[in-house]
Amino acid sequence: RGSRFGSSSSLRAALSRTNTRRSVHIGCWHQSSRSKMSTAALEARIEALETLNEVTTADYNESLDTIWMLLSMMLVFFMHAGFSMLECGTVRFKNTQNILTKNLFVVCAGFLCWYVFGFALAFGPVEDPNKFSGGTGFFMEGFWKDKSKFRFWLFQGAFCATGATIVSGAMAERTQLKGFALYTILMTSFIYPIVVYWGWSGSGALNYTEGDESKSAVGPAFMDFAGSGLVHLTGGVGALCGAIIVGPRNGRWDESKANDFDGHSVPFCVLGTFFLWFGWYGFNPGSTGSMHDVATANTAGLVAVNTTLAPCVAGLLVFSLRALVFQPRLMDVGAFCNGILAGLVSITAGCAAVEPWESIIIGLVGGLVYQATSMLIK
Repeated sequence: RGSRFGSSSSLRAALSRTNTRRSVHIGCWHQSSRSKMSTAALEARIEALETLNEVTTADYNESLDTIWMLLSMMLVFFMHAGFSMLECGTVRFKNTQNILTKNLFVVCAGFLCWYVFGFALAFGPVEDPNKFSGGTGFFMEGFWKDKSKFRFWLFQGAFCATGATIVSGAMAERTQLKGFALYTILMTSFIYPIVVYWGWSGSGALNYTEGDESKSAVGPAFMDFAGSGLVHLTGGVGALCGAIIVGPRNGRWDESKANDFDGHSVPFCVLGTFFLWFGWYGFNPGSTGSMHDVATANTAGLVAVNTTLAPCVAGLLVFSLRALVFQPRLMDVGAFCNGILAGLVSITAGCAAVEPWESIIIGLVGGLVYQATSMLIK
């Protein structure tokens, strides 16, 4: 046996080496298996964290956008306090309750009409889009399935009511409540929503996409960031039509009765102007529609700056012209207020597209246009 297998000590050494190699091989196999399992677990954990990060980011973005839109809507809603005070101050004391009732009615009826008809005609998408009006979302149909629509509905509803309020001051002291109520219902249910669809829906006659190009029925696409045309001009045209139809107040241009038509409270006019200006910081910056990235935040900052500079210039220009150039050369506080409002309306369309120095020019033009039309009104 010794000659065939060698000595017993050699045999034991050979067996030991064989067992050692087997142990090393088995150990390496277990280590490789653990390594593969650890890599798979790590990849799964990374994937889970990435998914969680995406969900968390989306939640934060949605929350920030909702907070921003609700805050902006509250500022726009507060503008109705400004309208009320301004109009109350510019009418005679005996008509204050009438004008305040109209302002309250606009808000209450306006939002209800926006709920029933307005929003659907302005932003309700249809399967075969047309260039005239929308047609889905009456009575907030479908909102419960997509609750992100609520904030947009509320913000745009405040715009709708604001557009309708413009008329109440233009026809103050000579329009019955029932006539104004009918106008408000028509404006907030049909007129304003259809005009908004033309410009802001993305499918309307003033701004739609054909291929990769944005255009309108008359050429280049209509650009109105926050509503100089779609909100203020729509309400302004309604106000102009109403003023032409009902005519001036009896004796308004009789020089012997000129003082009889002075507003009863200049402080109300000034406070109302400041309230409106304050609310405009929701009207214009809030039109970004979101606030979860740097680009949008920078846009909102630019819009706020332009919303400050334009009315400053317009107000000072009108006040200076009334005090130094045009008769009777008085420090006309009411005209100062109207000049500020003219500057605010003028900058609303382009507030996100112009530099601050350009907003000053826009304010100057707005002030001049107001002064010219004010002189021609007689």
